[in-house]
Amino acid sequence: MMNDYKRMEQGLIYDPGVDEIMGEQEKLLEKLYDYNMTRPSEGKKRYEMLKSMLGACGEGVYLEPPFHANWGGKHCFLGDYVYANFNLTLVDDGNIYVGERTLFGPNVCVATPNHPLDPSLRMKSLQYNKDVHIGKNVWIGANTVIVPGVTIGDNAVIGAGSVVTKDIPENVLALGVPCRVLREIGEHDREFFYKEEKIDWEEVQKYLE
Repeated sequence: MMNDYKRMEQGLIYDPGVDEIMGEQEKLLEKLYDYNMTRPSEGKKRYEMLKSMLGACGEGVYLEPPFHANWGGKHCFLGDYVYANFNLTLVDDGNIYVGERTLFGPNVCVATPNHPLDPSLRMKSLQYNKDVHIGKNVWIGANTVIVPGVTIGDNAVIGAGSVVTKDIPENVLALGVPCRVLREIGEHDREFFYKEEKIDWEEVQKYLE
């Protein structure tokens, strides 16, 4: 018979309260606590801690404390230059994959665990996990919630306050509750950066060189 740890890894219904799971989680959460107690001047120390905590930590990753994760980030795989503002919550009972240059606004929550709808199973606090995949160069606005099993494509922008319940394709602006695609990102966005304010490309070009 498969034990609960293996069932957890395979996305099956399991008991998250068994000693093997709770014991490992506690050790990882101690590290996360220490990370959240670092001082603003300790940027290098924070980065070294993240490299030891996360499943993968690319170059230049910066997660503004407080950062929250059920497994202390063990099941989080972050590409280069991922940035998160205050209060990023990665509920990483399952795996969370984030591509390079992705940005998280404040108070974003990415969840992988879910609970069965059957009352008898839920009464026993059972759960299952489904991985979340977030592509490269994605911008996720403040107070967004991303639910288990979702994939968000490269270059997508998720508007603030959205609840992402289904996959979002690449190169689109999506928002709302539930989150829906509003439009593709294209030529209009190369001309305007905010309402009717135009991008001053002669000046901005220097940032692209």
